[in-house]
Amino acid sequence: MRRAKIQPTRNKLDLTDQAQVRVVTKRLKMSPAELAEMVGRIGNSITAINKEVTQQRAAKLPAPAGTVIASVTVTETKAELIMPDDTPAAT
Repeated sequence: MRRAKIQPTRNKLDLTDQAQVRVVTKRLKMSPAELAEMVGRIGNSITAINKEVTQQRAAKLPAPAGTVIASVTVTETKAELIMPDDTPAAT
């Protein structure tokens, strides 16, 4: 009689499976120690780990260069545009 082979859960990370750890660490560009620490903190859901890594990387990104912060004040008779001193005013 044949027994069905137990299929692993596809959305959970098994830290004892070295092949699975290697694939996930390579895909997420992190060390096995960082992965183990993250699994201990948030759980072994691959989706949750991916989401956490994405959020951490987004928080570390600097603001895009060349962004201009300006304020616009509009009154009934005139409009005034206040630009930062280091950028030329658009007319």
